[in-house]
Amino acid sequence: MSALDVRDRERIDLSEVMRSLALPGLALLLAAAALTGLTRGAAEISAGDVLGILWSFLWGPEGVDPVSYAIVLEIRMPRVLLGGMVGATLAVSGAVLQALFRNPLAEPSIIGVSAGAGAAAVTMIVLGAAFGAMSAILLYALPVAAFAGGFVATMIVVAVARVNGQTPMTTILLSGIAVAALGSAIMGLMMFISNDEQLRSITFWMLGSLGGATWATILPAVAIMSVILLAMPVLMYKLNLMLLGEREAASLGLNVDRFKYLCVALVAAGVGAAVAVSGTIGFVGIVVPHLLRMVVGPDHRILLPASALGGAALLLWADVVARTLAPPAELPIGVLTALLGAPFFLWLLRRAAREGTSW
Repeated sequence: MSALDVRDRERIDLSEVMRSLALPGLALLLAAAALTGLTRGAAEISAGDVLGILWSFLWGPEGVDPVSYAIVLEIRMPRVLLGGMVGATLAVSGAVLQALFRNPLAEPSIIGVSAGAGAAAVTMIVLGAAFGAMSAILLYALPVAAFAGGFVATMIVVAVARVNGQTPMTTILLSGIAVAALGSAIMGLMMFISNDEQLRSITFWMLGSLGGATWATILPAVAIMSVILLAMPVLMYKLNLMLLGEREAASLGLNVDRFKYLCVALVAAGVGAAVAVSGTIGFVGIVVPHLLRMVVGPDHRILLPASALGGAALLLWADVVARTLAPPAELPIGVLTALLGAPFFLWLLRRAAREGTSW
């Protein structure tokens, strides 16, 4: 066996080891992020006390400080659950879109899904209050409106880009930019006619935040976001077929058009619900799947669950940083993910240009 063969064999063995350790490692990273999120804040609570409170929640609230019990379960637990669900949904949505369009640049915020969901949600906030809608109705109407906005935006992009049965990625990205600009214009118009209280709420909401998480506000959105995560076992095998090309996938028995619309509907539902409760948080859907694809490969049987774990862990750690970097102020989490994601996106474009990749 030549030296080149030995190096290739060692490289293959290392890749197999990394793939086998990826899911357990990401699960540990997520668990550490969740525990840190429950311990850090204005009132420091030790990890041992948090674990004791969780144990007491399961077996009866005895022997724990009632104030710490309320802080952990009523304030921090909804925030951690929301952050994990939003991160997982955005990352899985990005992985699905990248496989669907066969391009690593596809991401909910880049192709206009987030802007469409945001425009619909902001419109619901302003016009719902103007018509005197009850807050209880807005609670459930906001995720539904965001889903509708994301779905309509995605369908516009797909309809405009689809020519003679083909959907060129360049046209999709340009269409996404136009739809995102339209969504931003609608949000600007809503901000123009909103009152001061609504304007402050919308401005912070547009930057992304998990600060408004309560059990009452997150449960409808978490239920919607769970749909795309529960659909992963169905998606992973068919997305692997899509990697072969639409014609090859169809020859293997996949109804390509129906599957595309199913994926678009799931992504719009998940991203719309995420935007409705956490605002626009960009770049998670492009950074996480692309990094993990380098580690675990393109097989969606591993990539999708890895993206869910990685996205949840990334957003929870970003939330911890946002809460602790400049206390008592809280940085918008969307700003942190953009600071991480934008340079990565530029590096991705630069690498593609060097390698002569055609989008």
